[in-house]
Amino acid sequence: MSRRRVTVCLIAVALLCTRSSFAEPPESKEVLDGNALLADSLERMTREIEENNLADINTIEDWTARRPELHRQLQEMLGLSPWPEKTPLNPRIMKVVEHDDFLVENLVFESRPGLYVTANLYRPREQKGPLPAVLYVCGHGAARIDGVSYGNKTTYHHHGVWFARNGYVALLIDTIQLGEIEGMHHGTYRFGRWDWLSRGYTPAGVEAWNGIRALDYLQSRDEVDPERIGMTGRSGGGAYTWWVAALDERVKVAVPVAGMTSMRNHVVDGCVEGHCDCMYQVNTYQWDYATIAALVAPRPLLISNSDKDEIFPLDGVLQVYWPVRHIYDLYGAEKNLGLNITEGPHQDTQELRVHAFRWLNRFLKNDDSLITFPAEKVLTTQELKVFEDLPEDERVTDVQEWFVPHRESPVDFNTREEFDEQSQRWIEFLNDQCFHGLAAASSVERKTSVQLNRTWEHDQHRLRLYELEIASLRLPLFVIDHADSADVPVHVHVLDESSYAKWMSQLEAGFSEFPQPKGVIEPAMDNASSMSAPINISGDGIHVLVVPRGIGPTAWTGDERKQTQIRRRFYLLGTTLDRLRIEETLAVIEALPEVLGHRPATFALHGNDSSADWAMAAAVLDGSIDELVLANPSTDFNERPILLNLQKEFTPADLTLLAASRVREMRIEVTNDEAANSWQPLAKAAKVLGLGPIEIVTPREPTTEN
Repeated sequence: MSRRRVTVCLIAVALLCTRSSFAEPPESKEVLDGNALLADSLERMTREIEENNLADINTIEDWTARRPELHRQLQEMLGLSPWPEKTPLNPRIMKVVEHDDFLVENLVFESRPGLYVTANLYRPREQKGPLPAVLYVCGHGAARIDGVSYGNKTTYHHHGVWFARNGYVALLIDTIQLGEIEGMHHGTYRFGRWDWLSRGYTPAGVEAWNGIRALDYLQSRDEVDPERIGMTGRSGGGAYTWWVAALDERVKVAVPVAGMTSMRNHVVDGCVEGHCDCMYQVNTYQWDYATIAALVAPRPLLISNSDKDEIFPLDGVLQVYWPVRHIYDLYGAEKNLGLNITEGPHQDTQELRVHAFRWLNRFLKNDDSLITFPAEKVLTTQELKVFEDLPEDERVTDVQEWFVPHRESPVDFNTREEFDEQSQRWIEFLNDQCFHGLAAASSVERKTSVQLNRTWEHDQHRLRLYELEIASLRLPLFVIDHADSADVPVHVHVLDESSYAKWMSQLEAGFSEFPQPKGVIEPAMDNASSMSAPINISGDGIHVLVVPRGIGPTAWTGDERKQTQIRRRFYLLGTTLDRLRIEETLAVIEALPEVLGHRPATFALHGNDSSADWAMAAAVLDGSIDELVLANPSTDFNERPILLNLQKEFTPADLTLLAASRVREMRIEVTNDEAANSWQPLAKAAKVLGLGPIEIVTPREPTTEN
């Protein structure tokens, strides 16, 4: 067995075994199952969100007191806080298609300047007075001919036809993903755009805003009764119906079809793997989906789904329905809530359409008569196209870059007083927006515990392996000291994949009785050369090694697509993998007195590359660290770290300056003089403001690495 394979697996065996089993022969084949630990962790986090979902709403007073704040939170999680300016819609009717009994206007409006929304408006050929209207939002139904997108409004045009033939004005709008101007819904799903989370951006927010502006347009039309507007859509359109109806009470009746299921379905059962980013808010406040649905109450709402829908399963739909039913019951508005389950898969079936039509008729027209003819496709795709040539000033294809404002340049400070005031705002922002709930959680709630599992000794050095349990997740924790380690500096090293492998190699070389079991879990390695640099653990001091989740023995396996979907599960739960690793670093810092048997005399926190970012954030949140040593911290938050909403308030320079104010001294190690020069202005700024000094170091030869 290679040295690399041996060193990686030894902790896995140690963690799995009980104390007594450490004496077993080193050929034990047992290994820690990172995939099982991941599944357990996701289950636990999902269960905690479920248990807190509207759980303390017992009276209508409870709900009405809570509702305004929930409304604000949803607005914020969709990237709509503060509300964007309602700029002129600049509507243009590009063409009118005439049919025997209805007309179709191919039109476009701008929900924000350059954010074009292509649409078809259906209305009866003849009408007397204003009519009820329906905003129909489309699911993912691509319509392309010879490489040209005609918009998903054409795929669903039979709905518009039916509404016009039955006395409605209906507006069908394209989405940004599959409209005539093709934007992007698949940022995290397909294109590695994890910075969307750091920006607080989701395409769901754009779709919600386009729906809200579509209501503005409908209300501007003389043909429409502005007090009788309903909204419906299927799949993605079902989700957008939820967003808009929850945020805008001009939607008097809502029929979201196959657009929502429970957090459990998405995370534990894997339905997230069938959905793009437009289905999700940036879940800062860790909601389950019934909370969104409840915001529609007490307006008429029909929750509609089929019983064999694999991406909106029946059990999850019911898990959404019952808490919402409770809110309607509190209002005494049970008659305004319906649950419609039909037979069938995830398709736009006639059964689903008929129930939606009847519900809208009942509450918008006071008409409970039978549906006598179906919705039929009677128009060609080409007839419904809006643009002959796409506008050059469109801002749809890059909407993700500008829709949610983010900080583009560091904050300038003239005085220390200005900095101190901003730092307080920054800390509050981090606690509320990036680490929501962390500041309020006690160590008891986090259920952090440590247990000594095994000790190795060699000459004057001692190696102890602890099991760190954080909310039922078990992680390895190493402590390396020597015979006389009283009142010596403590160095806490936060390990990423590369530095984990280096440390394990060094420990294997230094402690000959380190077990060499047969079971193996390989770490993620940048390249083979990352094993070559030596690690210096000699001399005074205690070294504590933090091995966060997903690294070394707790690494989960799977191809790139699987890894993507794992990361997406975390953000649905209102967190990120980086945030969890930062929280685990904080838990180790909190547990140090118990692990060491005393409070550290002086305390340094070390990080390298990715783990430098985790260490920096932990230092900011903890505030008790003497020295912060960072090798190659992030210079681009589009790459790392990924923390919800971080870029709304921070650039890398801002966060580094804040960290400098929270520690006594900081050392930044970079790889070359050019990198060192780029950090020097920040070091000078810290000096001018009287913050802890920032030393910029360019190693000339191999030195102690994380």
